[in-house]
Amino acid sequence: MLDKLNLEGKTIVVTGGGSGLGKAMSLALAEAGADVVVAARRQNLLDETASEIQNIGRRSLGVATDVTDSKQIDNLFAIVRKEFGQIDVLINNAGIVRGQTPKPIWEITDEEWREGIDVNLSSTFYCSRAVAQEMTERGSGKIINVASGLGFRGANNNYMYGAAKGGVVNLTRVLTNSLSRHGVNVSCIVPGFISTDVDRDHRSPYIPIGRTGYPVEIGPLAVYLASDASNYVSGNFFTLDGGGLAGGIAPTGFSLESEISL
Repeated sequence: MLDKLNLEGKTIVVTGGGSGLGKAMSLALAEAGADVVVAARRQNLLDETASEIQNIGRRSLGVATDVTDSKQIDNLFAIVRKEFGQIDVLINNAGIVRGQTPKPIWEITDEEWREGIDVNLSSTFYCSRAVAQEMTERGSGKIINVASGLGFRGANNNYMYGAAKGGVVNLTRVLTNSLSRHGVNVSCIVPGFISTDVDRDHRSPYIPIGRTGYPVEIGPLAVYLASDASNYVSGNFFTLDGGGLAGGIAPTGFSLESEISL
């Protein structure tokens, strides 16, 4: 039964794969046997992740990509097809909170709004569009989006991130209804507060389980959703937040800076 979790022979593309959750998922996928292509803006981080994947014994490539530019997205997937053949799984993980500190709506500039929507939502659309036809014509494939608890609940003055991740939630539903009948499974991971580069356990009082999550904890879930073990899963949302949404506490109970790792 557990052999269905084996990812050998699969090529997986992970956006935002140079650090944080994206890197954690990429390493876990490689440990399960997949070849992994990581994409993000910073080539040095991509090279580090790709090197670690290669040390595991899998093929990997880091492709510097601005995920808000659809032409660069198309180039990314052209490179993947040339070097690896077909794309079996896409993980839309790219996202930012940087530079989007919650503030009154009248203080938000057009540029801030566009950046927040483009990185956190448009990129998911562009990447999904780039692989959808290939997957539907083949009759197989998986698209895994990464949203946020803020996509389900509003947070104080958190406009761009909340609106964009809410868009990812509903885009997941539309993709599910449009592609599942053609053999393409679509799912969505919904992380809560995840500690990445710095210790942020000051959030712990707002989380029922009593602590923030760690990037390594998302890896096994990504492996499951990318594997044949999840072939009857589509349109589902997998919350990884220590009980925050269930308890009605996070994200609305924590508005101070809304320092989300994604």
